[in-house]
Amino acid sequence: MKSLFLAIAGVLLSALPCIAQDNVDGFVGRIYKNARGEKLPYRLFIPQAYDRNRSYPMVLWLHGADGLGTDNLQQIVGDRAPGSHLWTLAENQSKYPAFVLAPQSPLQSVEGWASTSPTGLSRSMQLTLELLESLKAEFHIDANRLYVGGQSAGGLGTWDLITKNPRMFAAAVIFCGRGFPDRAATVTKMPIWVFQGDNDGRTTAVSREMIAAIRTAGGNPKYTEYKDVRHDVWNRAVKEPGLVDWLFTQHKQP
Repeated sequence: MKSLFLAIAGVLLSALPCIAQDNVDGFVGRIYKNARGEKLPYRLFIPQAYDRNRSYPMVLWLHGADGLGTDNLQQIVGDRAPGSHLWTLAENQSKYPAFVLAPQSPLQSVEGWASTSPTGLSRSMQLTLELLESLKAEFHIDANRLYVGGQSAGGLGTWDLITKNPRMFAAAVIFCGRGFPDRAATVTKMPIWVFQGDNDGRTTAVSREMIAAIRTAGGNPKYTEYKDVRHDVWNRAVKEPGLVDWLFTQHKQP
């Protein structure tokens, strides 16, 4: 009887779209499953003393290549921790209680966060947006204060997402991610802050090109470039004065 009960419980849990797992630094491990049976591991930080009667901002944070996988952990540890954990620090949550969503793109993904399509999104990104909608239905999230950001490959994915969906997010933060200068005109109205090392090879060159293209098109993105820094710009960027205040004061424009 006990084994039968456990088997039934397992079936019921597998049918749920979001399955709770463990907690790491306040990030609860879950798995999103859509009607087609596709799955996406993710970590969700829920503000302490969450109150359904008030709305909260959400930060969607996209990991770099080292976070790829299906273990539902690598996206928030190692060199992925500074970016994912910045928004969850006690001093920041006390001032700006917010959800932080950290999905994990699988190793077998051909495109990762960014798509080779000029208009479509990668499968991981499509699932992430489905997940985002499901969380908006589950929690009271402020649709006008959705933020997105990422590092390295996640920065590339952020550029891909916002240039194809420029009205979805209130602001974007990018750590060393190559952009798409030919799409610069789509994000002239979005608040964007890019952090880049000056010794990051082609990524430095493309980041400069992207910022210049947005400014030429009439936008005003913020750009911080660190001297003698290569790819690990996140260690400096998360300590940048004013970054957290800047992000959480942005609201989506009508």
